[in-house]
Amino acid sequence: MMTKPFKELKEQMSPERRERIEARAQAILISMALQELRHARHLTQQELAEILNVNQAALSKMESQTDMRVSTLRKLLSAMGGTLKLVAEFPEGEVVINQFECA
Repeated sequence: MMTKPFKELKEQMSPERRERIEARAQAILISMALQELRHARHLTQQELAEILNVNQAALSKMESQTDMRVSTLRKLLSAMGGTLKLVAEFPEGEVVINQFECA
């Protein structure tokens, strides 16, 4: 059986299905654990720990936490070159919460 490139298969899909697949792919790209994000930024734990002035073991512990302070998350993201944007989702729409933004 001959395999087809995904590009060919995608061209045979309905526009609606292609749109759903693209939306799912984007959702996967923007939903990352901190460890995956660090890898995507081409940083080792040791490198990021040095930027944050903590030891590698402390960073490892931070990455495995499921509950952390907003300030800690902001520092981690800032050390990787990013910023934190906190958004609350409601049935009526989204609201950006600016209470935790840096002054």
